[in-house]
Amino acid sequence: MTDPIVTTTAGDVRGTWQDGGAVFLGIPYAAAPVGDLRFAAPQPPARWRGVRDATRPGPTPQRRLLGLEPSFPEPCVPGDETLNVNVFTPAPGEPGRRLPVMVWIHGGAFAAGSPVSPWYDGRSFSRDGVVVVTVSYRLGFHGFGWIEDAPLNRGTRDQLAALEWVRGNVAAFGGDPAAVTIAGQSAGGTSVMTLFTAPRAQPLFRAGICMSGADRVQTMAEAERTGRALAASAGVKPTVAGWSALTEDQALDAQDAFRVPPPDRIDPVAFVRHVLTPAGDQGMPFGPVVDGDLLPQPVSDALASGVAAGKPLLIGVTAHEFTLWMLPAEEQLRGVDVVAAMAEAGLPRELAADYVASHPELPSAAALLGQLIGVQTFRQPMARWADLRAKTSPDLTWLYDFRWPSPFYGDLAVHCVELPFAWDLLDADGVARTHGPNPPPELAAITHAAWVAFVTGGDPGWRPGSQGVAMVFGPAGGEQPVLDIERRLASAAAEAWPD
Repeated sequence: MTDPIVTTTAGDVRGTWQDGGAVFLGIPYAAAPVGDLRFAAPQPPARWRGVRDATRPGPTPQRRLLGLEPSFPEPCVPGDETLNVNVFTPAPGEPGRRLPVMVWIHGGAFAAGSPVSPWYDGRSFSRDGVVVVTVSYRLGFHGFGWIEDAPLNRGTRDQLAALEWVRGNVAAFGGDPAAVTIAGQSAGGTSVMTLFTAPRAQPLFRAGICMSGADRVQTMAEAERTGRALAASAGVKPTVAGWSALTEDQALDAQDAFRVPPPDRIDPVAFVRHVLTPAGDQGMPFGPVVDGDLLPQPVSDALASGVAAGKPLLIGVTAHEFTLWMLPAEEQLRGVDVVAAMAEAGLPRELAADYVASHPELPSAAALLGQLIGVQTFRQPMARWADLRAKTSPDLTWLYDFRWPSPFYGDLAVHCVELPFAWDLLDADGVARTHGPNPPPELAAITHAAWVAFVTGGDPGWRPGSQGVAMVFGPAGGEQPVLDIERRLASAAAEAWPD
């Protein structure tokens, strides 16, 4: 069989065949962000002559691992043309097929992550008649840092440019540019919600899937404060010329040195207040910024005003997102009364007792306190967005709660655990190590089928969240009421610690 060749707006590309269809890797959707373009908005790629090889992964914006990554492969690939896409399709060169499209935005705290992880191989979606496009975008300070004379939200602008590339090219790969679902997990889920409510992105997609997304955008003042402080610590002016005087490695060194180390000691009362305060520390120095231009308002405000009201949205979390982050302090926190700590912090004792009672699977104070990180970061935003969408799109918002307990993570459903199930890739590199030798294929089949149904028809197959339920994926699955504790904690925190 001859290699598949597809014509894009910049030239022809040659891919390879794999199970379920064809794959094309490293296709540039924008010019290499180097030299004068290093801190600029993305620009169109140059055309090429002949047929471009698209059989090997393209360069990744991720140059270094954070040291906080989930335990799955996220390769770093060197090179300059980091703004590229990978396309998985069952119908290359068949523009008449008009198959549904899923555009995937990887996670990594806006500072890391790789679009060429084997956990993001689109072969299972190709098998089920869906075209998958995985996207790279500038990360960390290069993608989201404030610079006095550079555009903000460069990473988000990259994502938008990739969506524009999809609109102009995906038909050549057998996809339907009018049937695009944007999807992502963690920082990718946050990116989905940012794009879902960005006015300029509205013509470029019809639905969204937010997996473990946070309701976290920075204000201009916050971004400028961080940008000036980082420039000062790096010994440069906060300008394009100042930062351009540093090599990429020097800029990454400055970014790495700017991270705040975790505290040596945990005060449980202060921790509860810090984690649950509505206006608490966002915890990430870089990410989308409400700039009055690309992002005119925060996500929740945009949803409240009816932005994207006609678009289907699937939102979900894992049961124990960041619970394990507190386990290094387990010995220090041994014997702590979590109910008493929450009450001393200012929350009603009855609510604190209900919170602890609702998590019988968490045997230690460290785990119960760590659970609050996921509550504030992911579960409360899901509740907030569901409530806002219930007013504007009551039948177009679906919720899920992924609860399959991984034996590698102490029988908890932690951050990222759902990925190989949604992608139906239990045989991918690294899955056996993080999910044990026998993760249930029937759960992968059910989860993946729901994602395919949503991407294909805009409905995953259960009742909308406006009816007070989410689909629980796990040993005791099915439609269940969720998020009561999270809503009560949010209300009590807002009353106890107003802005």
